Amino acid sequence: MTDEFAWRRIAIPAFGPTLLSAGALGAVVPVAALRADELGADLGTAAFVVALTGVGQLLGVLPAGSLVARIGERATLVRAGAIDVVALVVAGWAPSLWLMALALLASGFASSAFLLARQGFMIDVLPGERLARGMSLLGGSMRTGLLLGPALGALAIGPMGLQGAYAVAAVLATASLVTVVASPDLTGEHERARAAEPHSAVLSVVRLHTRLLLTQGIAVLVISALRAARLVVLPLWAIHIGLDGVDSSQIFVVAGVAELFLVYPGGWAMDRLGRVWVVTGLLVIVSGSFLVLPVAETKGALLAVALVMAIGNGLGAGIVMTLGADAAPRQDRAQFLGAWRLMGEAGNASGSLGLSAVTALVSLPAAAVSLGVVGLAGLGWARVFISRADRERVGGPADGPGRWTDKA
Repeated sequence: MTDEFAWRRIAIPAFGPTLLSAGALGAVVPVAALRADELGADLGTAAFVVALTGVGQLLGVLPAGSLVARIGERATLVRAGAIDVVALVVAGWAPSLWLMALALLASGFASSAFLLARQGFMIDVLPGERLARGMSLLGGSMRTGLLLGPALGALAIGPMGLQGAYAVAAVLATASLVTVVASPDLTGEHERARAAEPHSAVLSVVRLHTRLLLTQGIAVLVISALRAARLVVLPLWAIHIGLDGVDSSQIFVVAGVAELFLVYPGGWAMDRLGRVWVVTGLLVIVSGSFLVLPVAETKGALLAVALVMAIGNGLGAGIVMTLGADAAPRQDRAQFLGAWRLMGEAGNASGSLGLSAVTALVSLPAAAVSLGVVGLAGLGWARVFISRADRERVGGPADGPGRWTDKA
């Protein structure tokens, strides 16, 4: 089987649903607070309602692992897609704030199940020597959807109001579901084999792999925290130096597009050189960007910092999923991946909350520098445990990661 044939065979089933689902989320995020305001929420309540999607993702990761273990990846994708369509329609046309809040929480739960099942699907269909490239492209499809969604939603707001963005989201989520259902079943043999095996409870799997989750998992937590904090600190810094919303949006769009150019090279580097080199590049570049952010006092300087952050983040697209796929056991894989995603979601939450706390207690520049220091401290931790995982995976020398060799 050639590279070209292999990628063509999985392109639509693997990446199409993810791009469309991410586009649905991207269409809703910019207008969720405005929709809550329409329903009578004050600023604090609106912020809480918007955060419920993330809360749903966090609360849903372990149940999602259990669900995938019971019914398989494909069935989970179908059910999660259907729930997301309904949740988006309810959120857009809910007559009350509490109903909108429940719908966003349900959408977050569905998103957790969808992403976990998608990761398992990719592990099954990708040969081992191209695993990281596939996961990086999966991360790139998410990023592309998150860029396209707001643009399409904005076009629909003019004629339809805020419901236009939700209509776009519902259409994209429906298209994602249809793509899953219409695509060939590439993982049925794997799923039938796993269905015949005994399944462990999620908490039992977590206990069994506690050491791994507290070593490599801490590295995942740090990476996720920096990524989440980046999305918060850049618009806050734009306000800090007196830029308006248009300037901030322009910086975000340019940086978002720049990320996409590093997605495949980053995956190639992980496959050929080892995961640790990409983790190192990501943490050095993003942490260094946080450290120099306090000197960015103009739009041009902030754009430069945002672009450097985008290079590091794009280079590591798919790194968390790749590390999880590397570490996942053959038996009880879904439950383990749920616990792995929990570490990432915990990192997302801690990054945003940590930034907010230090900003409130000290200042925004102090928060940026603190995040940079945390990232560099995490680099030392990550190199120890991910280098070890690289060597174990390829049977390389004990004194350091060597050239990443194909190992199907």
